[in-house]
Amino acid sequence: MTTHPLFDISGRRALVTGSSRGIGFALARGLLEAGATVVLNGRDEAALDAAASELGGLGPVHTAAFDVTDGPSVAAGIAGVEERVGPLDILVNNAGMQLRAPLLEFTDTDWHRVLDTNLTSAFLVGREAARGMVARGHGKIINICSLQSEVVRPGIAPYAATKGALKMLTKGMCADWGPSGVQVNGLGPGYIETELTAPLVRDEEFSAWVRRRTPAGRWGSTDDLVGGTLFLASPASDFVSGQILYVDGGMTSVL
Repeated sequence: MTTHPLFDISGRRALVTGSSRGIGFALARGLLEAGATVVLNGRDEAALDAAASELGGLGPVHTAAFDVTDGPSVAAGIAGVEERVGPLDILVNNAGMQLRAPLLEFTDTDWHRVLDTNLTSAFLVGREAARGMVARGHGKIINICSLQSEVVRPGIAPYAATKGALKMLTKGMCADWGPSGVQVNGLGPGYIETELTAPLVRDEEFSAWVRRRTPAGRWGSTDDLVGGTLFLASPASDFVSGQILYVDGGMTSVL
């Protein structure tokens, strides 16, 4: 089987934040299978080591444990990655969290947790990774946005606020770093079946709503997100920047 050279990312170095499980793990696996060297990131070193062990047979995989919500930790973490692995070509800002509660009951502390994890982390890690990318004149940054970058349901207003802001941060990064050869895009998953969404998947009423509401008629899988990520990470997207690619089975397109 031959692959078009526009989609060749063999030898590229990629950092995926929040990649010890779920969507981040699946995207890291996809990048490895496509020939990239991948750095897994999270705060739990044991979880990262377990994930790296599981992926080790697919290609060169490394780990970097640092807190993506803390500026000094991010700066030291990115510097350490580039010293050990080499200059980063690809960054996937995947780290994120969800807290569900009525907005009137949402606490200040929880608001800041969601904001720092979903939005501030992308700014901090993106800024540090982009320093080298801008200097070298090339790079790919993929921010994991969401269906909720466009639409929202009751009980998740803070999450939607962060994902909507991440969409606009993506466009802002494009505006600032595009002239230096760095493409910045977003990937917007719809309802994806993961460990974190398992309670929703098991909720028969909610799952039935998802299937009815989605033209594809099903929940998405983490594998559904790999193709879009590889496109945005590859030379095939060299003239694509500031865009959000929704991988949602068509949900954002219909009423």
